[in-house]
Amino acid sequence: MGQKQHRFTAQALAPLIALSGGLCLVGRGTQAAAPPSPRDIMDKVTVTRKLDGSEAVIKMTVIGESGQTREREITMATKLYDGGKTEKRIYRFLSPADVQGTGILVFDYETKPDDVWIYLPALRKTRRIVSTQRSQSFMGSEFSYGDLNIPALDDFTYTLVKEEPAGGEPCWVIDLVPKNKEIAEAEGYSKKTYWVSQAKLAVVRGLYYDKDGKLWKELVAQDIKLLDPKNKRYRAMHMEMVNKQNGRRSVFESKKVTFAPNTKDDYFTTAYLERS
Repeated sequence: MGQKQHRFTAQALAPLIALSGGLCLVGRGTQAAAPPSPRDIMDKVTVTRKLDGSEAVIKMTVIGESGQTREREITMATKLYDGGKTEKRIYRFLSPADVQGTGILVFDYETKPDDVWIYLPALRKTRRIVSTQRSQSFMGSEFSYGDLNIPALDDFTYTLVKEEPAGGEPCWVIDLVPKNKEIAEAEGYSKKTYWVSQAKLAVVRGLYYDKDGKLWKELVAQDIKLLDPKNKRYRAMHMEMVNKQNGRRSVFESKKVTFAPNTKDDYFTTAYLERS
């Protein structure tokens, strides 16, 4: 964002001095542009990450406390509806064999609790995850279902803490605190702190605090690519979540991402979710 330079003559400053009740401004000066409000920043972050449509192949790696590694290959498709107020997503697990065919369907709403369904092929059954369960682990990873969704912005209060670089670029550091106990319980966090790139309006780092206020997880987002230049929409190709309490780590790495606004509507149905 940066600063704007303003040059004033004494004549130009005279009415400003009068209006400010005698505030003394002497000679030529510079005035730093005020940063946007933290809520406005987060509003823009939610828009920046939304693509009209996309298709991707993702490798999910879970590294346990003793260093053991489990890898899973996932396909993901997304599409916007309701003028961008709803993002629908579907995940399908391709490997390994014990999770092959598992599917997750998400209706990510802007102003109301999300709808999430999970299909388990071994049971041939689709189960709905209620909004109060969004703190549950996403398929055994350190990411929760809520971490992967766009939060309802009205559920939080926002504080701009400072400006500080992260990931090699200037960032705003913003605290997000749930407005009430019910939201905190559903989220699983008492507070989240985000480092937001001032240039890309994307989260490059995050800290997540448990319900006792202790640091629980740290997110690092890297290789943030511009996938829709026309609308300035970005997506992180590499996301790592580290559990600071037990040492477990999970990595989401996008191996292939295609901007696809014409992604089929049929993908985002429970009927397609259950298709083997």
